Amino acid sequence: MDFSGTWKVYSEENLEEFLKVIGAPELLVKMRKDVKPELVIKQNGRDFTCTIKTPFCSRVNCFTVGKESEICALDGRKVKCTVREEDGKLICETSKFTSVREIQGDEMIDTITAGSVTFISRSKRV
Repeated sequence: MDFSGTWKVYSEENLEEFLKVIGAPELLVKMRKDVKPELVIKQNGRDFTCTIKTPFCSRVNCFTVGKESEICALDGRKVKCTVREEDGKLICETSKFTSVREIQGDEMIDTITAGSVTFISRSKRV
């Protein structure tokens, strides 16, 4: 599955609750709730560079499928994970959350679960 491209988030479910569960600062929760980020993904085989852009900041995560990497989570903290690919989905499991990224039709869907809270983000290619 080719994730490359620029993706604009148009829908987010349970963002505030998710950020609170993972311990994000209250200021970040307030600032982030009205912002829909843009994601720029560059995929070269099993190597990925994912840039997340908002009016407040940009973050870049680089990883190779199957190798341990350090990524920046939604709350800004760095976590170690090994991204794996299953059935065309990218799956990242950390001690704080599990993230599943997949493409369905013309949408990219990110489902991130921490404890009993699931955050769902939907994006379209720009």
